[in-house]
Amino acid sequence: MEFRLLQAHEPLPMELLLEADPSERLVRTYCAVGWCMIGEQEGSVIGVCVLLVLSDSTIEIKNLAVAESFRGQGYGRRLLQHALAEALHRGFQFVEIGTGNSSMDQLAFYQKCGFRFHAIDSDFFRRNYPEPIFENGIECRDMIRLRYTINN
Repeated sequence: MEFRLLQAHEPLPMELLLEADPSERLVRTYCAVGWCMIGEQEGSVIGVCVLLVLSDSTIEIKNLAVAESFRGQGYGRRLLQHALAEALHRGFQFVEIGTGNSSMDQLAFYQKCGFRFHAIDSDFFRRNYPEPIFENGIECRDMIRLRYTINN
């Protein structure tokens, strides 16, 4: 997989972005102010990662998704590692990511990649999404925020 920043004139890979965040309105909002990195293989976009600066020391991964047919093959880890390297290159100390309380696979994945629990934004999904979201038989209500310390 090769990585690059999506250029302003290129369309967003919306179908892929919506796999990680079902709100097109929110996706368009943070993509407009963040950096959208894509992972390509043989000219096709197979992964996407959106980074958003939170402060001088902290950047957030707002969206991370891999096309369904490429999941479970290490592409998500490579995309995440590229995002961490980009954060290091740009001088950030912390990388944060948020996911739902019901996102068991994502919570395990981020911890395996070195992220630690940092905070909980209670009822985030109820406040920001018009319809309830269910995953793994659990209502997705709270945003679990995880943090990675660069050069930990």
